[in-house]
Amino acid sequence: MDHPGKILITALNWGLGHATRCIPLIRALEQQGYEVVLASDGVAMYLLRAEFPHLPVVELPSYRIQYQSHNMVRNIARQLPRILWAIRAEHRVTARLVREWGITHVISDNRYGCRNAATRNILLTHQLHLKVNNGVLQWCANTLLKWVIRRFDAIWVPDAPAPRDLAGTLAHPPLDHPPVRYIGLLSRMKPGAAEPDYDVAIVLSGPEPQRTILEQRLTEQAIALPYKFIIVQGNPRQKYHHFVSDNVELVSFLTSEELNEVLLRSRVIVCRSGYSSLMDLAVLGKKAVLIPTPGQTEQEYLAQKLSEQGCFLVQHQDSIDLELALEAVENTTGLQMEPPTPEDFTALLRAELT
Repeated sequence: MDHPGKILITALNWGLGHATRCIPLIRALEQQGYEVVLASDGVAMYLLRAEFPHLPVVELPSYRIQYQSHNMVRNIARQLPRILWAIRAEHRVTARLVREWGITHVISDNRYGCRNAATRNILLTHQLHLKVNNGVLQWCANTLLKWVIRRFDAIWVPDAPAPRDLAGTLAHPPLDHPPVRYIGLLSRMKPGAAEPDYDVAIVLSGPEPQRTILEQRLTEQAIALPYKFIIVQGNPRQKYHHFVSDNVELVSFLTSEELNEVLLRSRVIVCRSGYSSLMDLAVLGKKAVLIPTPGQTEQEYLAQKLSEQGCFLVQHQDSIDLELALEAVENTTGLQMEPPTPEDFTALLRAELT
């Protein structure tokens, strides 16, 4: 029996979240007999190689995103020429991969240059409406976004339709083209029950240098507290594991299965409020302290939204008080959302890809 097609999946390297949410999608496509080729760069590429050593993983041009300041407009404006160059370059690489590998479908997770006239092009994103702390700039950014996404054949949003949604206004603006399909949460985590082994799991991610700044501040405070911590650095380039103090365990990277087990065995999770992290928390039903990346307005919006709903506790990176946070988090409810069943997800993919 012939395979149903060959799919190129490209993940943005803006931390690990875009790559991690592609993992359940890749697994489902392989189970249905599709041949899958993966492409990304940086830590996202290393993660995909670690999770799928049997699949080809191609390196794409790097955006090299950094968050030097707390001002998102300044951060992006300074790096915009390099971002535009990377988008043009990844478009050329995609064309080459389509020719060389016989690609029939391209699923691009927020890489706007990864599409080709000879394939069916699907944009995987929860960002259909950008948040910018300036009304004029927000209008300009969203006008450009609408122009870019109209060049795809379809949009897949990893969320539920309103009102049972997670992303709020980020993923639910009015759009006439291309068609938008809400495919449900994409999380590599699986719910379960386990006896607590750690008081706190700190899961780090996101662009530098803010990731390292957060790690240093949390580590310093964790050492002084009477709790058992595990810190997952989110660095798939290396593999090391040691204790920085009697109560603080440090590991560079965990596979999906390993991380799933650690989170199930942790009483509280501390992490960024990136969308992929929130999908994982919703599937696990865990209580969490959210620390938005400074200047990343999307994370700030999501953190505030879920804090106002009483789901999670939010602290800001410049004023972290880990001791206070771990006391106050007990008054939150956590969040519980069900991902689509394997049967529903299989039916959806078949309908969308044929």
